[in-house]
Amino acid sequence: MALRKINFEYTNDVTVINQEQFEVHMRLYEGYIRKINEVDGLLENDSGLEDANATYSKYRGIKRGETYALDGVILHEYYFENIGSTNNIPDNEVAECLAQDFGSFEQWADHFVATAKASRGWAVLCYDIRSKKLRNISLDAHDVGNLAICIPLLVLDVYEHAYFLQYADKKDEYINNFMKNIDWNIVRRRIGLSD
Repeated sequence: MALRKINFEYTNDVTVINQEQFEVHMRLYEGYIRKINEVDGLLENDSGLEDANATYSKYRGIKRGETYALDGVILHEYYFENIGSTNNIPDNEVAECLAQDFGSFEQWADHFVATAKASRGWAVLCYDIRSKKLRNISLDAHDVGNLAICIPLLVLDVYEHAYFLQYADKKDEYINNFMKNIDWNIVRRRIGLSD
């Protein structure tokens, strides 16, 4: 079954990026949907399975493309879903969860912003199932830096395509505006605190 895009809509609640930046970014997301479907078709029909090897093979290329495209889809969906709220302060339960592993909400925010500044692709607040703690992780590509077993709770796209049309080289300004436009109800649901 082919993956279908989620129809994210630009609204006035999305303040981190303008509508033009949103639409350009959405086209990139749609490209990842097309590519994962193309990869899935290749894996079903013409993958070069019999010639697979770790140095170079058609199958290796398809498998590398599979994780890149699918992570590109998933991370963009998490990103678009968790932006667009004027409620930019988490409720007490979410703040307490963050404070458990970071000391306070403010300390978590400082670490998350620093993670975003240090990242080339994504900054992700996730729950690490192995250590049973929240972590801010840095991904330099969709499929580089991911933890093997973690649950994304908050996702920030820091690839230049996410902000450059609107912010040019002002990555810090984009990150700070993102922090003011987080939909904490989505984060709350991802943590599992929603009713």
